[in-house]
Amino acid sequence: MKLTRHLAVGIAVLAIGATAAYAYLGKRGMAPDAAFTRMDGSRAHIAELKGKVVLVNFWATTCDICMKNMPRMVANHNQFSGRGYETLAVAMSYDPPARVIDFAQSRKLPFTVVIDNTGSVARSFGDVQATPTSVLINKRGEIVKRFVGEPDFAALQMAIEALLAEA
Repeated sequence: MKLTRHLAVGIAVLAIGATAAYAYLGKRGMAPDAAFTRMDGSRAHIAELKGKVVLVNFWATTCDICMKNMPRMVANHNQFSGRGYETLAVAMSYDPPARVIDFAQSRKLPFTVVIDNTGSVARSFGDVQATPTSVLINKRGEIVKRFVGEPDFAALQMAIEALLAEA
């Protein structure tokens, strides 16, 4: 009886947590105006990308799924970048900058690679811990979708197409 009660309480707590997470992830809130540093050392802000559809991809060179998905991220970027699409690949704070720079340069990544040394960009997007995590932002600067883990690339491409078509 006692175990059953604890199990019921545990399930209720998980259900409340899942509902809260769904509500948070499902909201069309504004993307944070996080400041970021590019590999070349120049600084910018997310708000400067307003007017573009943006995918912020949190990744690490030690993340197998991230490495497997990187060619698809490149393909998406190449397919849509001429139409107002931007990719920000945010390297997690625990990833050594030299390794990130070497990876990006050796693979000639065509998009902006962000060195998030302090973790401030990850924190501003809801304290991102899991890699990969990708956040899709529309032209108005609203978060429209969050992918935790490997994204469904077909769904991602359809979402990008729809967002690029918006006025």
